[in-house]
Amino acid sequence: MKDETLLGPWVRRFLLEHLVAERNLARNTQVSYRDTLVLLLPYASKHAGRAIDRMAVEDLTPTVIRKFLDYLEHDRQCSGATRNQGLAAIRSLARFIAMRSPVHEAWCAEIRATPFKKTAKTGIGYLEKAEMDAQLAQPNRRTALGGRDHALLLFLYNSGARADEAAKLTIECLTLGAQSSVRLHGKGNKFRTCPLWPITATSLSRLIVNRGRSEAVFLNRIDLPLTRFGIHRLVTQYAERASRTVPSMATKRVTPHTIRHTTAVHLLRAGVDINTIRAWLGHVSLDTTHVYAEVDMEMKAKALARVDLSGLQTQPWQRALPSLMTFLKGL
Repeated sequence: MKDETLLGPWVRRFLLEHLVAERNLARNTQVSYRDTLVLLLPYASKHAGRAIDRMAVEDLTPTVIRKFLDYLEHDRQCSGATRNQGLAAIRSLARFIAMRSPVHEAWCAEIRATPFKKTAKTGIGYLEKAEMDAQLAQPNRRTALGGRDHALLLFLYNSGARADEAAKLTIECLTLGAQSSVRLHGKGNKFRTCPLWPITATSLSRLIVNRGRSEAVFLNRIDLPLTRFGIHRLVTQYAERASRTVPSMATKRVTPHTIRHTTAVHLLRAGVDINTIRAWLGHVSLDTTHVYAEVDMEMKAKALARVDLSGLQTQPWQRALPSLMTFLKGL
């Protein structure tokens, strides 16, 4: 690289050498960083008043970065978490440049001083059993596409798979028989095996009959693999239909990840221990899985009901316990 002041060659090295060859980051992480820069470079080029291929490293000033982050939140309606994810990509680029070009260390320090925004933690969304049953009942199983959609929804609910994991699933990853299971390729290039219910195995068996083992399990209308975006669209469409018969679903945003959360909560209610659920979902840490125990109000209500208050002097809060129980169960 002859001119170390130009930004373009640094971006190319960052994307192709650093993220792929040196760090070997997950493909989704590479795409996330790339997409951030795809948005950032035209924005910064406009503010700098020069073509992208002539931009210097110093054209990415802290002021431009802050304006770009505001643009993500206000113009593109991105969440605070997405805004922070974009900043993480930019700070990683700055660190990469500074480590290989000492003259840019001061610039890097200014960029990396841009703070992450504190975001409120929102509760996870999941479906109650009746809502999930309504979702599964929507596809018309008398048609080929309806059978595929029912098998897909059932598979997501059974396995707790992410949309990307379902999209990449091939027939050779399925073991269908007396002890049916699926081998999923998840985040961090990790594999996990989940058991399949007989009804799930039967639906998948019908779906993959007379097909090669290397083919994707879930295909679209023209026999190409469904993408994670296609899976997302199918889930949201059937959720909208289900909300017509189950009004409580109308206020919920139902996505493939909502079904994943539903799987975890329903496993927890069934008495499955938290460590097994962690392995089932492919979480690295138990801390991630513990969130399901925190959000399940039904289990909290049951725990409260098991408290023995006999022999205690009745207090006002104890007299209110029955109505509190009713309130918790209604949430």
